[in-house]
Amino acid sequence: MLASSQTTLTPDLEVDSYTAKGGGKIEVKTLFGVVEVANPRWNRCSCQQSGPKTFRPAAAWLRGTTSPELLYLETRWASLIPFAKVADLLREVLPANADDETIRRHVHATAQRMEQELGEERQLNLFDDEPSEQEEQAPPDGPITLGIDGGYVRAAHKEGFFEVIAGRSVVAFRRAAEDEVSESKCFGYVQIYDEKPRRRLWELMKSQGLQDHQQVVFMSDGGEDVRRVQTYLHPGSEHWIDWFHITMRITVLQQQTKSLQGEANRAKEAVEWSKRIDSVKHLLWHGNVAEALDRMGDMLLDMELIRAHSVAAEKLAAGMTEFEIYIRNNREFIPNFGERYRQGERISTAFVESTINQVVSRRFVKKQQMQWSLKGAHLLLQTRTKVLNNELEEVFRRWYPQFREHRAAA
Repeated sequence: MLASSQTTLTPDLEVDSYTAKGGGKIEVKTLFGVVEVANPRWNRCSCQQSGPKTFRPAAAWLRGTTSPELLYLETRWASLIPFAKVADLLREVLPANADDETIRRHVHATAQRMEQELGEERQLNLFDDEPSEQEEQAPPDGPITLGIDGGYVRAAHKEGFFEVIAGRSVVAFRRAAEDEVSESKCFGYVQIYDEKPRRRLWELMKSQGLQDHQQVVFMSDGGEDVRRVQTYLHPGSEHWIDWFHITMRITVLQQQTKSLQGEANRAKEAVEWSKRIDSVKHLLWHGNVAEALDRMGDMLLDMELIRAHSVAAEKLAAGMTEFEIYIRNNREFIPNFGERYRQGERISTAFVESTINQVVSRRFVKKQQMQWSLKGAHLLLQTRTKVLNNELEEVFRRWYPQFREHRAAA
C-alpha cells in the first residue's frame, strides 16, 4: 500500500518526472507493529510553479506516522468505548503498543479533518445558489423528519454540565425503492462550541438526497435552545413540538391532583381539577391552543383561592403556571395532532429520545464518571455519529484511495 502511494499522490504526473533529493526512513505504526518505511525526499517537478521545491511523498500520504488501517480502528473503537479500553484491546489482539492519550489525539485529529471538510457556516438560505424550476423536477422522496433534543454531559475543569444537541434525520421512503422503508442518520454537536450547526445539519440532509422542494419537518421538545436551532435551518420547513413532551407534562399535573385528593375534604375538588386538565389535553390534541390557554388561565385564577391553604394545591398551581408558559412560548409550533395522527404523520420525537441515549449517554454519561471539555466532546461526537451511521469507512476511503479496496469491490 505504501509502495503504490507515490502514484496516487500525483495522479496527473509520472513518477519519473521527479528526481531524488535524498533518502531516509520513517517508523510507521501499523496493525503489525512498528515498520520502517522508505521516506525519500524528491525534487518537485519543474512544471509545478507553486509549492515547496522538495517533498516527501510517504509523509504527505500518511499525514503522520500511523497507518490508515490502525488509525481507522483507533477512531472506530474509541467512538464506541473509552480511550483506555481501546488501548487495552489493541494490545490484547494486535502487536500494537498504543496508549490512551495517543489514541485520543488521533481521534481528535481525524474529527478536525472532518470539520475542515465541512465548509464554512452560511447565514443565508442554503438554497439561494441552487435555483430550480419545481415543475421540471422529479417528485421528491418522502418527507424528511429531523428530530432534535438535548442532553447533558459533565464539564471538565469546572463544576456543572453543558448541553449537547443530538438528533436523527429520517427519510420516510424512497420513491425508487420497492418497499417504503424509512432510513435515518444521527448527528450531534456541542451547541456553545460548534460554529456551523446549520451547515452541519444541511450537509446531513443533503447526504440523504434532500431536494429544495422536498417536505422537511423539524420536531423538538419545545425547549428554547433547541427551538432556536431548528427555526433557521430550512426556510420552507415545518416546525412542531412533539406530543410526547406535552403529555409528559400533563401526566405530572395529574399526579399532583392525586396528592391534592389525599388532603382532607378535597377529594371531590381534586377530581374536578383532573377533569379540567383532561379538557386542556383534549384541546391541545386538536390544535386549539387559544382556547387551551384561556382554560388554563381560568384554572390559575381559581387556584389562587386555595393555594394559600394547601401545600398540594400550591405545587399544582406552580406546575400549571410552568405548563402554561411552556404552551404559550410554543403556541406557533403546536399542530393539530389528531389530524396528523390520522394521516399517518409523526407526532412524537420518541425516536429522538433513543438517539440521545445512543449518541450521548452510552459513551459520555452512563456508568462513567467522565469529564469532558467542550472541544473534546464535540470532536468525539463527530466520529461517533460517523460510526453509528456506517460512514467512517467511506471517509477513510476518500482520504486514502487504496484503503480497504477489497471491501469496496465487494
